[in-house]
Amino acid sequence: MSSGRTVLLNTGHKFPTLGYGTWLCSPEEVSEAIFEALKVGYRHLDLAKVYGNQVGVGDGIKRALAEIPGLKREEIFITSKLWNNSHRPEDVEPTLDDTLQELGLDYLDLEAIINDSGVVPAVNQVERHPLIPDPPLVDYCKKKGIVITAYSPFGRNTDGLPLIVDDPVVKGIAKRLSEGQGKPISPAQVLLAWSQLDGHTVIPKSITPARILENFQDIELDEQAIQDLAKLGETPQRRCLPGPECKWQLSLTISVHRA
Repeated sequence: MSSGRTVLLNTGHKFPTLGYGTWLCSPEEVSEAIFEALKVGYRHLDLAKVYGNQVGVGDGIKRALAEIPGLKREEIFITSKLWNNSHRPEDVEPTLDDTLQELGLDYLDLEAIINDSGVVPAVNQVERHPLIPDPPLVDYCKKKGIVITAYSPFGRNTDGLPLIVDDPVVKGIAKRLSEGQGKPISPAQVLLAWSQLDGHTVIPKSITPARILENFQDIELDEQAIQDLAKLGETPQRRCLPGPECKWQLSLTISVHRA
């Protein structure tokens, strides 16, 4: 699954099921990676001020708009995030303006979603992969019309834990599907296809052009693959637990104002 597919949000906006994530992309590498992603066909970019690379992201977007024939800003769904120390009403607009300045853009698409959606979110971004399928959350979001976006779909982490792309079950599925469908299918593609089942979305990250392209390819999982992946989640395990060892680009401190 992927290759330009979209899901309809509860706001009426079309949301690409496969986006490009920028966490842990260095400022030096992210500009070229963003350009490659947009050239391949990605139309959803997931950003954050705290990642410390939004200037480079903006450079990549600017280059893509100039060099990719027919590409328009309104075709790209761009999200960013308010860090925890910028949630007070008086801090929101200045923080948004700072992000827009770094990106060289006039607006974010996430802002329109918030304005339109009222109290029900349009998207809930969580760590999700076959090791942590979280059926209760999935069921709740489905009832509320909330689309789930999975981050860290390959189980990338800062604790040295094994990546899910290296799991023997996932590798076995990729090998079997490759032989059955007569084309190369990677473990990463298996995980991305799983992440997009039932109208969910996913934001993988890579700075390698070949992998950026590979991640965007269409593949279909058969019922056996879905059942085998479901068994991995019988004992849920988180992989992405960023803590103080992460080199965040903003302060972790939140001041408390008491009346």
